[in-house]
Amino acid sequence: LSVGEAKNLPTYPGPNKMRDCYCTVNLDQEEVFRTKIVEKSLCPFYGEDFYCEIPRTFRHLSFYIFDRDVFRRDSIIGKVAIQKEDLQKYHNRDTWFQLQHVDADSEVQGKVHLELRLSEVITDTGVVCHKLATRVLECQGLPIVNGQCDPYATVTLAGPSRQTKVKKKTNNPHFDEVFYFEVTRPSSYNKKSHFDIEDVDEVDKMEIRVDLWNASNLKFGDEFLGELRLPLKFLRQSSSYEAWYFLQPRDNGNKSLKPDDLGSLRLNVVYTEDHVFSSDYYSPLRDVLLKSADVEPVSASAAHILGEVCREKQEAAIPLVRLFLHYGRIVPFISAIANAEVKRTQDPNTIFRGNSLTSKCIDETMKLAGMHYLQVTLKPIIDEICQVHKPCEIDPVKLKDGENLENNRENLRQYVDRIFTVITKSGVSCPTVMCDIFFSLRESAAKRFQGDLDVRYTAVSSFIFLRFFAPAILSPNLFQLTPHHPDPQTSRTLTLISKTIQTLGSLSKSKSANFKESYMATFYDYFNEQKYADAVKNFLDLISSSGRRDHKSIEQPILLKEGFMIKRAQGRKRFGMKNFKKRWFRLTNHEFTYQKSKGDHPLCSIPIENILAVERLEEESFKMKNMFQVIQPERRVLYIQANNCVEAKDWIDILTKVSQCNKKRLTVYHPSAYLNGHWLCCKATADNTPGCTPCTGGLPANIQLDIDGDRETERIYSLFNLYMPKLEKMQEACGSKSVYDGPEEEEYSTFIIDDPKETYKTLKLIIEGVGTLEQEHAQYKRDKFKKTKYGSQEHPIGDKSFQTYIRQQSEISAHSI
Repeated sequence: LSVGEAKNLPTYPGPNKMRDCYCTVNLDQEEVFRTKIVEKSLCPFYGEDFYCEIPRTFRHLSFYIFDRDVFRRDSIIGKVAIQKEDLQKYHNRDTWFQLQHVDADSEVQGKVHLELRLSEVITDTGVVCHKLATRVLECQGLPIVNGQCDPYATVTLAGPSRQTKVKKKTNNPHFDEVFYFEVTRPSSYNKKSHFDIEDVDEVDKMEIRVDLWNASNLKFGDEFLGELRLPLKFLRQSSSYEAWYFLQPRDNGNKSLKPDDLGSLRLNVVYTEDHVFSSDYYSPLRDVLLKSADVEPVSASAAHILGEVCREKQEAAIPLVRLFLHYGRIVPFISAIANAEVKRTQDPNTIFRGNSLTSKCIDETMKLAGMHYLQVTLKPIIDEICQVHKPCEIDPVKLKDGENLENNRENLRQYVDRIFTVITKSGVSCPTVMCDIFFSLRESAAKRFQGDLDVRYTAVSSFIFLRFFAPAILSPNLFQLTPHHPDPQTSRTLTLISKTIQTLGSLSKSKSANFKESYMATFYDYFNEQKYADAVKNFLDLISSSGRRDHKSIEQPILLKEGFMIKRAQGRKRFGMKNFKKRWFRLTNHEFTYQKSKGDHPLCSIPIENILAVERLEEESFKMKNMFQVIQPERRVLYIQANNCVEAKDWIDILTKVSQCNKKRLTVYHPSAYLNGHWLCCKATADNTPGCTPCTGGLPANIQLDIDGDRETERIYSLFNLYMPKLEKMQEACGSKSVYDGPEEEEYSTFIIDDPKETYKTLKLIIEGVGTLEQEHAQYKRDKFKKTKYGSQEHPIGDKSFQTYIRQQSEISAHSI
């Protein structure tokens, strides 16, 4: 997601009219991301990106604009809600959305399970009447309002409503309560029909209404959570009916504000949903892809062909890099495509400067393999720059009142010097996979341009400085170095540092000429000394030499993740209070700790080798969502609650990965807590009873490369399938080139085809592999369509995406008939 900017927000009623606004991203009503606050603006610019895997089903992706209030609760200005089935409409394009009004009546999520039964009852006097039994079984996924959910249901049929019991502290309540309603007045008993004529009309007009409420302790009354209205006429076909329903908003929401009164929000959403089969389905296509490094010429390989047909090289690079990394084939693959690109390059000064498949693949590899390297190298100093706010503006035109140009230059020079030093001293920490790639680039470039002695350095610096360190300094939020886009002043400081570091790393002969701005050229004179060029060359030599010594023995702890969560006290004393407390958690590749607040001394430290399992905790244990457990030796368990479902998944994944190789890892665990003398899940009374449920499947042990090879192959299949017309056109081009090797035809000149015969062979294998997978997907959809019942728990009545799916499937069936 890219949250761009908002414009024309309504003015604040006070004298200054401006607002301090931030934007939240929500799955239904659960917040999963929040932008920084932009102060004193009615057109705030956020420019923040957020990427997440969605760990649960959802109906709406919602964006709320809030106005910060220091004294009271922040007020909502408006929202944008996109239904899940509409996400494809806006896929990967900037769109302005009108902000809609927010009120409790329109904020609805969750589903309810109902059973209705209409029956004839003969009274003692022999007359017959009709009664309706409404059974409210359970609800799922209700929202948590102000940190709590104490739900109850009311059921109404033309008269006073009946109410279920309140279920405390759960958003998945089990009611299982039945209410009886008299539908028709007693009449003379008539066996022929259920209803007299008047009665049928009467029943047709009636509807049963179920409302869900949150029992509030506040004086404002209970909060509405959603409703359901069902006409009774559908019970004429069958006297009993049982199904799940999505709750719906009330129709009497506040409609007084026009939609354009609230302003608008610019968003870019990229949403993909793939159905991934088990591994064996992908073997033919995966084998063709993994052989890419060995195909001669490499332009005839499946991976290179994917780069040729995709609209954007980035689109191809992401799944390719992840797939090759997963199977340990990334270095030979990148060496092969880089070598081919170097051979096509005429001028050593333009080496690897374009947006080719090679550049994009190396960028992606550095981002995946080098994320922790950046954290160790740059994060401490970037944090300091963001917190201290030293003035560093050196453009005389942009100086603020009271600022001194010489002081600012000195501040900036110190920052550049410190960042330059930490980078050039970090060679030994550079990940092995990056060093192996740089070694290969250096060799290719030196062999191709033997007369240019500097090319062995520029080939590597064009990646490590220009495409790795400089962009990370410029936009630290995109490299997970800061949670948000920095404020304008810090952003300007980082821009000036990034420009200088980029130039220092480029080793070009005439440095000052690199700058369009004269103030930058003047500033750069500080660094026009041989010692800087020597330090860069030494660093580049170290990270691109083969056979580097293993640096694990001198490895510093790498910070993997940190943040506030709520933990339940472990109860060191047998009868001590075990209450919940907010703590700052910190995970490195050495230990998992928590402390009162950031920077404090740890209150508890768990060495990584003592983490025996990390699993979700059933909500019923403490009536709290998004909980997980970290199991230690002697069955000691730390119970933790994350802030939302995305964060809970992130913590579980990274804790599992980092502890994956522990020798004593458990194979079974308890999915619920040990409370009141027994395990809630299996009712065993001894607290040291072995677990009752198998632990979830293991993840790869390599921390930074959590990759699912089958999923990446499915993504590549989807891309090949999407660009099938281009693949067929490429096949035509191979045929035309083989037969007639004269001047190239215009329509085929878009593809690189060095060897038509080899390329044709590969294309044939790709098209066959994609065709087979396409048939498997179609068969899977047909089988799923046959088995799926509308009104089931997975597809409640009111599920629009399922209705669309049914329509598509019936069209396909009709077409095939």
